[in-house]
Amino acid sequence: MKNYFKYLIYLYVFIVFLPAKAGSYDDFFKAIELDQAEVVTALLQRGFDPDSPSPQGQPALMLAMQKSSRKVVGVLMDWKTTNLSIHNPQMETPLMLAAITNQLDWVQKLIERGADVNQKGWTPLHYAATKGNIDIMRLLIENHAYLDAESPNGTTPLMMAAHYGTPLATKLLLEEGADPRLQNQLGLTALAFAKQAKKDESAQYIEAFEAVWNEKYPSKP
Repeated sequence: MKNYFKYLIYLYVFIVFLPAKAGSYDDFFKAIELDQAEVVTALLQRGFDPDSPSPQGQPALMLAMQKSSRKVVGVLMDWKTTNLSIHNPQMETPLMLAAITNQLDWVQKLIERGADVNQKGWTPLHYAATKGNIDIMRLLIENHAYLDAESPNGTTPLMMAAHYGTPLATKLLLEEGADPRLQNQLGLTALAFAKQAKKDESAQYIEAFEAVWNEKYPSKP
């Protein structure tokens, strides 16, 4: 009888509170899309999890960034319990999204709040280099971003800059010390990436720095 009574209590709690929780969930993500910072703040104050994923699996902060809901982004970044290094299903972080979309103010705040600049696999520097976002690249490097970080297939930020980015992004990484001689799993170097993309100026920078590297660190016979 005691266990039966306890079961009835649990059932009552489930019936009463589940609809409220479901409503809060819908309200939370609707407020993100509409950039309603006040609604999001009120729900967080009531105990709603700031790291809740959307139905598509996107953490709330990353969804707000994707929707350009800047006021909500500010609320979630400032909320004490928000995980600023959270991953979405694609293993991206908020800092990676800020880096590729050239949101310098977001990058600055995320770094100040302790977001991870480095991680295994694709990194914020890869993403910034892909778009040639120079100011963000500089900021990441100043905060100890690993220049020769390797993606799952061994691609480095320099390779991404050489193929998809700009000559200035390529030059910056080389000047900061990125190794132009590294190869990915297909045996391609940054120079090969630049030539594939017909980025002649980037290729010239890489060839010049590669000559210096070979002189300074000659390969063993």
